[in-house]
Amino acid sequence: MCNLYSLGRQGPDALRAFFQATRDATGNMPELPAIFPNTAAPVVYLREGERTLSMMRWGLPSPAFALEGRKVDPGVTNVRNVKSPHWRRWLKPEHRCLVPFASFSENTKDASGKAVPVWFAFGEERPLACFAGLKVEGWTSVRKAKDGETTDNLYAFLTIEPNAEVGAVHPKAMPVILTTDEERDVWLRAPTSHDATAHCSPGRPWRMRRWPSPPRTATSPRAGSDPSSSRLCPPPTTRRRSWSSAAATDRSGHWR
Repeated sequence: MCNLYSLGRQGPDALRAFFQATRDATGNMPELPAIFPNTAAPVVYLREGERTLSMMRWGLPSPAFALEGRKVDPGVTNVRNVKSPHWRRWLKPEHRCLVPFASFSENTKDASGKAVPVWFAFGEERPLACFAGLKVEGWTSVRKAKDGETTDNLYAFLTIEPNAEVGAVHPKAMPVILTTDEERDVWLRAPTSHDATAHCSPGRPWRMRRWPSPPRTATSPRAGSDPSSSRLCPPPTTRRRSWSSAAATDRSGHWR
């Protein structure tokens, strides 16, 4: 389950250009080196036929059975079973969105048994990509007890069986990634959920690499941030490397 991802240094200008968004409602969006559940992040969706960029809160409404005996709904971050009646109602085009990311993480364990994020991206430069997402606007619930009842625009993204790179760390699932503008357009516009999800096949050969997170230090105070995306980290190298060769990395995933 992916519960942490990053936009690194990618700001609104880069997002508008990459997603060809003609409307931008993100306002003064900060850098987002670490995006956690129940926090706000940008998504792209169609509004009156135009791609629109807006901030929403990560975590769709939970199914009723998950809320039994609970007063707070923290939301569901990853959607796997799209055949469930709870999710089927939100598979229509008006509820679909794109979730921009530069890298995402899955947890592994270090020698002491402590969970450590391992980051996945399409390159050391952390180029933009996106997940296939769903959104629900104007949902009223109690997300945090201290805030009481709030009305929010919410999102989450779909997951499928992982490919080889992600499966080596997290064998249960990985986010659905849309790699071409055609895939992104189909996801946003396809009239039926069957057409929209036809490309969401398991084990797709996305060529990705991974980086273990460095230990938390005084110069890297945000636990879990992508080490190559934080403003506090040195900028990523621009030297190009062979992205498809497993021999280019050691067993920890670091470049040799």
